[in-house]
This record gives sequence, C-alpha cells and structure tokens, in this order.
Amino acid sequence: MKPRVLLVDANVMVLLTLKAVLELHKFSVDVAASAVEALRKLDSATYDLVITETHLETEKAGLKVIRAARLRPYNPATALLTADLPADGSWKGNGTESLLIKPLGTAELLNQIRSLLARHRGGQVLSAQRRASLARMGTERKAS
Repeated sequence: MKPRVLLVDANVMVLLTLKAVLELHKFSVDVAASAVEALRKLDSATYDLVITETHLETEKAGLKVIRAARLRPYNPATALLTADLPADGSWKGNGTESLLIKPLGTAELLNQIRSLLARHRGGQVLSAQRRASLARMGTERKAS
C-alpha cells in the first residue's frame, strides 16, 4: 500500500512539483494550500505523513497544522518544510519530527521522507510493545 502524504504549502508551484515527485515514487499525495484547508483534510482522511511549510496564512500557521496532525488518533509522522531555518529552534517543541530545508534535491527529499517514516513506524511499534508489556505487568500483579 502506498504511503499517504498530506503536503501543505501556499506556493502552488512547490505543491505541484513535490506532488509529482512523490507520486512518481509511489506515494499517494493530497495537497492543501492553506492551514485551514489542511485542517479540513486532516479531519476527513488518514495520513502516514504530514509535510507542511511554516509560513502559510500566518508566520507559524504550519506549526498549527503539525500540532493538529499529532493530535489525530492515527498519529502521522510530521515534517516541516521551510526555506528559513527557525533560529530559535521553535520547530522542535511543536511535534515536528523532521525539518526539510528548501531547496531540496529529489534523492535527498526521498531519503529523508523514507527515513522519517521508518523511524516513526519503529517508534509506534515500540510504543505498542511497551503498552502491551505494561498491560501484562498490571495483569500479573492483579493475579498475584
């Protein structure tokens, strides 16, 4: 099954270019040109990965998209796409798992996305295993 990606950027050329590249490499891609549109799509579909530009309607609207994505029960991987590295490191505390700095070559973009998805899936598996282990420990204690 193709990984499903929500790509958010106010620049239509960036959206179309990245969508074409990702679809060529076996990703299913939905696009949004604003945070408002992205939030609607997050409510109506399930994604493996959400990639958003920082600057949309406001300077930090992309971070709002990241926070909203992280609150979804399906817990997508998240990446911030930007040409301006936030000097204050503010992107780190908002649920963003990866930072993609524009311009980005195709091979580098694909490597970073595949690596992020693998790390994210690995973390989900570990979290599920920890929850199962804790549940077993709780059951064993009750039985004692």
